[in-house]
Amino acid sequence: MTVLLYDLVGSDPARPFSPHCWKIAFALAHKGLAFERVPTPFTAVAGVEGGRHKTVPVIREGERTVGDSFEIALDLERRYPDRPTLFGGPGGEAAARFIERWAFLGLHPYLAQAAIMDIHDKLEPADQTHFRTTREARFGKKLEEIPLTRDERRPAFRASLEPLRSTLALQLFLGGEGPLFTDYIVAGAFQWVRVVSDYEFLATDDPIRGWLDRCLDLHGGLGRQVPAAA
Repeated sequence: MTVLLYDLVGSDPARPFSPHCWKIAFALAHKGLAFERVPTPFTAVAGVEGGRHKTVPVIREGERTVGDSFEIALDLERRYPDRPTLFGGPGGEAAARFIERWAFLGLHPYLAQAAIMDIHDKLEPADQTHFRTTREARFGKKLEEIPLTRDERRPAFRASLEPLRSTLALQLFLGGEGPLFTDYIVAGAFQWVRVVSDYEFLATDDPIRGWLDRCLDLHGGLGRQVPAAA
């Protein structure tokens, strides 16, 4: 049975960009499950599966739907225990929750603000209006003003990645010798901005790039199926 993945897109339905949806695309591939993306622009999210879920990703498998990226990953782990593990046990689930909170608080704020106009410019007009209204309310300023400090803030952002960098100096993946959901959480964030923006978030010689390349090559090059923004 093919799983349906409701996946956030802009004006080009072939360029899904949500970090949370990418986590689940990687997770489904990790479990060896066939899936079909359902391109879903911002203004269509409220109508997904009759409005039962407020955000994407949402997956449908037969008559079942599950929302929230972490809950989807847990659901996949529990329903397919005979397939490659996403967590490696309860301790791995707990560690992944920590990594997810770190990504939300340490990665996403800078990435989102630095790439915000790139995201806006890749949306259809109706979605641009929605995006502008919601983000200006969130940040308390005009959309165009939000990324103005990204260059001066970038050194601090790069420095904040040292725990990730030093961990990857010891092992190939956050999951060890192979990837786990922890890798997909962080790779999803970098894939998000890779797809929407040509801004250099990482230095050209940053070893994190090597890990990201390994993640993009996983599952038959799933991440590379969507080219980087140019």
